[in-house]
Amino acid sequence: MLQVNKPTSEINRDFAEADGSPSQTLTSYLDIIRRQFPTIIAIVSACAIVALLYLFTAAPQFTSTASMVIDTRKVQLFQQQSVLGDIAIDSATVETQVEILKSENISLAVVRDLHLTDDPEFTGSGGGLLGTIIGSVTGLLSSSRPASEFELTRKALGVFANNRTIKRLGLTYVMEIGFTSRDPQKAARIANAIADAYIVDQLEAKYQATRRASVWLQDRIKELRTQASAAQKSVVDFKAANNIIATGKGLIGEQQLAEVNSQLIMAHAATAEAKARLDRLNDIFKQEIPDASVADALKNDTIVKLRGQYVDLASKESIWSMKYGSEHLAAVNLRRQMAEIKKNILDELKRIQESYKSDYDIAGTREESIKSSLANAVSESQLTNQAQIQLRELESTAQSYQAMYDNFLQRYMESVQQQSFPITEARVISAATTPLVKSAPKSLAVLGAALLGGLMLSLGAAMARELSDKVFRTTGQVEEQLGANCVAILPTLGASASTTVLPARPGRKKNNPEPDLLRYVVDNPLSRFAEAIRSLKVAVDLNSIVRENRVLAVTSTLPNEGKSTLSTNLAQLIAHGGARVILVDADLRNPSLSRALRPDAHAGLVDVVAQKAELNDVVTIDPQTGLAVLPAGTTSKLLHTNEVLASKPMRELVALLRSKYDYVVLDMPPMAPVVDVRVTAPFVDSFIFVVEWGKTRIDVVRHNLRGAPEIQEKLLGVVLNKADTKLLARYESYHGRYYYQKYYARYGYVE
Repeated sequence: MLQVNKPTSEINRDFAEADGSPSQTLTSYLDIIRRQFPTIIAIVSACAIVALLYLFTAAPQFTSTASMVIDTRKVQLFQQQSVLGDIAIDSATVETQVEILKSENISLAVVRDLHLTDDPEFTGSGGGLLGTIIGSVTGLLSSSRPASEFELTRKALGVFANNRTIKRLGLTYVMEIGFTSRDPQKAARIANAIADAYIVDQLEAKYQATRRASVWLQDRIKELRTQASAAQKSVVDFKAANNIIATGKGLIGEQQLAEVNSQLIMAHAATAEAKARLDRLNDIFKQEIPDASVADALKNDTIVKLRGQYVDLASKESIWSMKYGSEHLAAVNLRRQMAEIKKNILDELKRIQESYKSDYDIAGTREESIKSSLANAVSESQLTNQAQIQLRELESTAQSYQAMYDNFLQRYMESVQQQSFPITEARVISAATTPLVKSAPKSLAVLGAALLGGLMLSLGAAMARELSDKVFRTTGQVEEQLGANCVAILPTLGASASTTVLPARPGRKKNNPEPDLLRYVVDNPLSRFAEAIRSLKVAVDLNSIVRENRVLAVTSTLPNEGKSTLSTNLAQLIAHGGARVILVDADLRNPSLSRALRPDAHAGLVDVVAQKAELNDVVTIDPQTGLAVLPAGTTSKLLHTNEVLASKPMRELVALLRSKYDYVVLDMPPMAPVVDVRVTAPFVDSFIFVVEWGKTRIDVVRHNLRGAPEIQEKLLGVVLNKADTKLLARYESYHGRYYYQKYYARYGYVE
């Protein structure tokens, strides 16, 4: 059973499921490319032609390159540490030098040195056909006043900056200087001039900086010399005021303090020694006679002799006393002599005691005197120490000024040397040479870019055309957007159509042949158009299995979509097959079918419905096919044509036609301008909706069908009319000529 209608939501869901797969997406893109292939080829070809024109007309450009390195090693033989200090060369420094090379100062120096303002390449419009055209246009737009020197310089600088390339090679300290010109020798000369100008600029910058530093250093040295002298004088004056005298071993006061302290130690030792001798002597007085060790310690010969005599006498006295008794005269004399010797020893000890006491007193007095001197020296040393704090500050200030003076004096001498022998860190490691091969335009690169750009542009244009193409071109669009079957696709009929003249058509001039589109299926029965009409007839017959399908109404959305041509050819095809068919012109607003088939008819459908004429009187029979034609009749004074079509007599007339004919084909008016089609739904079995291929907008058709559900329910299908078979093959390959021409060629009907 033929499926007539399908809900739009179901159709959209089916297509959404199909579009979800990657293969379906790729297929859709390939379909777009196939459909827009002529556009893609045209745009790519245009881009290739433009590229070829550019290659043939553009002047060749030559690029010469010089290499320069920022050397981190200093030339120590001629240059000491810089006055301004050595700056470490890092990545940022190299990038800074690149920007300096790009600066206008360097460019202006090269322009002036090489007199580029007199070079037409820098002040003209450029070379080649394009440059000539630009120069001519510029000459027409600009005034006749000659350009000033400033304008020529600015223009030359602009061209110079566009043709110059400065870049750093990777992470190295090497900079590449390139220049592009129409003259290869000029390109090499300018590239080398840029490097030379940069080196000269660096030398001049260092010279100027050093010279300014020298001038500043001179003033600063004078100031520091005065400050250092004043600081030294302050030190000398302070020493004189505070009696600070320095020797090779330190201050005199400090030396005196050390000497007095040493003397005090010695005096204290001498006093202690004298006191010890005196104390020892006082202990001897407590003995009856000093023993030998004491006598030896005193080192007094008299006491030693007296003690020896005393010991001898004591020995003798002991012997005499033992022999003769203690009262013996000899013993008494000996004891008397011993007493005398003892008295002499005591007298000698007293004399020694007085001597020791005198020495002790002298040592004590001397010690006290030294202590007093020491106290005075300490007091003076403390005052000197306090003064030395301020003295050290003065000396430190004087030393600082002197050091600064010496340092600035040294820097000044270095700056004087650097002025006579400046050195820059940059040096050329590879001078620019004359290039042998042009650098631009690169033929392969230009053609590749043109083809790639053309391909991208063409794909973009193709997608834009696809997105903006809101018309019906495929059966899938009909099924997806309208939920209806596309029962046929009719090719467009133009000058290639048969020029057969309608026979027995009253009022037709024989000398005025024209393409007979209304009889095309009769004149060309084996054409592709006729085959498409047959497919429509098959759909009608298959639908008859489901319901009665004898009254067929052909309509469209807008006028001039070919509904009258379709209805006439469908009726002609069915009638030519032997069926009884009547073609009714029901377009009462614009009965174009009646004007084409029965221009001389004075009565028709309107008159029959109004019961002013009989059906048999207004119906005309085609003698070749047997098709009955019922014209519209007099419609010029009708204001409400929908009332005529919805009237009871109209329904009775259709019922009469249904009984007399096998098929009734109604040529209806379009749906968008009028509402006449909707009122015929009660007595029409099926509607055939005609859509002009590639022209009628989808939203318009969808809006009209959704607004007429009674027609959509009885919609047999949609016919895409006026299809371009060449373009159709790009949208649906199975509708292309390839599948038809081989078969039709056998019969001589090749389209």
